Amino acid sequence: MSDHYAVIGNPIAHSKSPQIHAAFARQTGQRMDYGRILGSLEDFAGDVRAFVADGGRGLNVTVPFKQEAWALLADRSERAAAAGAVNTILVLDDGRLRGDNTDGIGLVRDLRDNHGFDFTRQRVLLLGAGGAARGVLGALLEAGPAALTIANRTPAKALALAQGVAATAVDGCGLDDLAGRAFDLIINATSSGLDGEVPALPHGLLAADAWVYDLVYGDAPTPFCRWGEAQGAARALDGLGMLVEQAAESFRLWRGVRPDTAPVIAMLRGAAASR
Repeated sequence: MSDHYAVIGNPIAHSKSPQIHAAFARQTGQRMDYGRILGSLEDFAGDVRAFVADGGRGLNVTVPFKQEAWALLADRSERAAAAGAVNTILVLDDGRLRGDNTDGIGLVRDLRDNHGFDFTRQRVLLLGAGGAARGVLGALLEAGPAALTIANRTPAKALALAQGVAATAVDGCGLDDLAGRAFDLIINATSSGLDGEVPALPHGLLAADAWVYDLVYGDAPTPFCRWGEAQGAARALDGLGMLVEQAAESFRLWRGVRPDTAPVIAMLRGAAASR
């Protein structure tokens, strides 16, 4: 009999998570199935309870429920507690629910392990101060950059997020305050790309050989990746690799084995290229 897992979100039909976890299960010989749940905007907690009552063993949580999942669960990992968001729910053997957040480690592993980015001595700019930025901030700081700047359209939100971390090399500001500064890595954690837009950024933000990274992904280069290429970025990467890496960390938490992500990323890239 297979253990049951799923991803919950609204909307959810577009999610690649079932395809990713099915590939992980085949690769590692795990007996499990993985589906999609269209979560109720009015009763997310009820959907979680129903999933667990039906024998579910774990959930991935996506937009717009990550903050709601955090509030629902009293038992949270340190990284989930720091992020203020939960993207992975574990059903423990005693029936308790535990929340974790694998987004940050997924981003760092994609940049560092898959693409060879060395965070040491690098100046990192994180665009956005919402849930996506909070979800990756802790892992970015653990990666050891020389400095990390959080910039947001509303400066007060960036300042508050920067002041909430115990690190001296972190500052927050508005987008207009970035003029005259240069960074080695710029990460877009805003939602602007979902609307086909790019944050209103000053010119000249990219240092020599700088990279840009967009947390969102698509079959074609995202608007932010196109902006980076136009600005002369050495590399312009989207978030597909992060999606697979954060899923692999969830899989490890659930099943106790970490799958090889490279063939799964290649499979998804190949599927996108064939469209």
